[in-house]
Amino acid sequence: MFELLGGGLLGSIFGGLFRLAPEILKHLDKKSERLHELKMFTLQTDLEKQRGEFRVEERYVDYSIQQVDAIKEAFKEQAQTAKQAGAVASFITAVTRPGLTWIAFGVYVAVKAAGLTIAFQTGAPWSEVLTKSYDEDDFAMLNMMLTFWFVGRSIEKYHKQ
Repeated sequence: MFELLGGGLLGSIFGGLFRLAPEILKHLDKKSERLHELKMFTLQTDLEKQRGEFRVEERYVDYSIQQVDAIKEAFKEQAQTAKQAGAVASFITAVTRPGLTWIAFGVYVAVKAAGLTIAFQTGAPWSEVLTKSYDEDDFAMLNMMLTFWFVGRSIEKYHKQ
């Protein structure tokens, strides 16, 4: 029986296995090659995505610079027009923006004071009234006004240097 196995049958089994071994190795190699290509494609896709985000950010910065330049030119033209118009027009031009800001601030304070007065007259607890009277919108309004005046001055000082 061993002679039967040792002769042709065992030789056929080993011969078939040795013939299949290179094919199995090729299949495994192709599989790892495909995984490598997939990984490289994913990396290239991520790189292109980052490049696109960078281009968008770059355009946003260019647009912001153009806006600041346009505002700067408008201020120059306004100042030149005011000088040509005379002292009264220059005064009105210089007082308009701060005056409107103070009027808006005064109305805001008056509305808040009226609301607080009404709330206190109803007998509500003062801690609750104060915490609920100042919310996100109030913070946004204050932040907008402070940013407009103080950041604008910083930009003007920076451009003068």
